Amino acid sequence: MKLADTEDHMQKAVEATQRSFNTIRTGRANASLLDRITVPYYGAETPLRSVSTISTPDSGTIAIQPFERNLLGPIEKAISMSDVGLVPNNDGSVIRLNIPTLTAERRKEFVKMAAKLAEEGKVSVRNIRRDAIDAVRKQAKNSEISEDESKDLQDKVQKLTDKYTARIDELLAVKEKEITTV
Repeated sequence: MKLADTEDHMQKAVEATQRSFNTIRTGRANASLLDRITVPYYGAETPLRSVSTISTPDSGTIAIQPFERNLLGPIEKAISMSDVGLVPNNDGSVIRLNIPTLTAERRKEFVKMAAKLAEEGKVSVRNIRRDAIDAVRKQAKNSEISEDESKDLQDKVQKLTDKYTARIDELLAVKEKEITTV
C-alpha cells in the first residue's frame, strides 16, 4: 500500500466533487451547467461540448452554436429533457438559454443538492480510506510490515481522510455562498 496512491485517489475524488458542483446553477450564466448533457450524434451519445461551441455573451445568457446545423433540434431536445431547468430558444443558427434569477426556494433546493453531492464526495473519500486501511492490515497480517508501522500508516491514512473531507467542506461552503448570493 502506497500512501501517495491513496492521496492521489482522494484528490481525484475531491476534483470529481468540484466538477459536480460546477453543474449546479447559480444566478449567473456558466457553460459548465451543460457538462452533463449529451446529444445523439451519428448513433452515439456525444457530450454537448464536442458538437458545439458554448459561450456566455453576458451574465444571463448561454449561447450554443452547433458545428452542424442539423444538430439544432437534437440539442434543443436534449436540453429540454435534462435536469438543468432551462428553456432553449432556437433562432435557426444559435440556441440561447436565458438564465432567470433564482427564487429563494430554488436557491434552497440547489443548496440541498450541493450538500448531497458533497456527502457523496465524502463517502468516496471514506471508501478510499477503508480500502487503504484494509491493505495495511493485510500487509501486517502477512508480516510484510510491523504492527507499529501498520498503526503509523493507518494514522497517516486517517489524517489524509480528514484533510480531504475538510477540503470538500470548504468547496461546499464556497458553492453555498455562490448559490445564496443574490
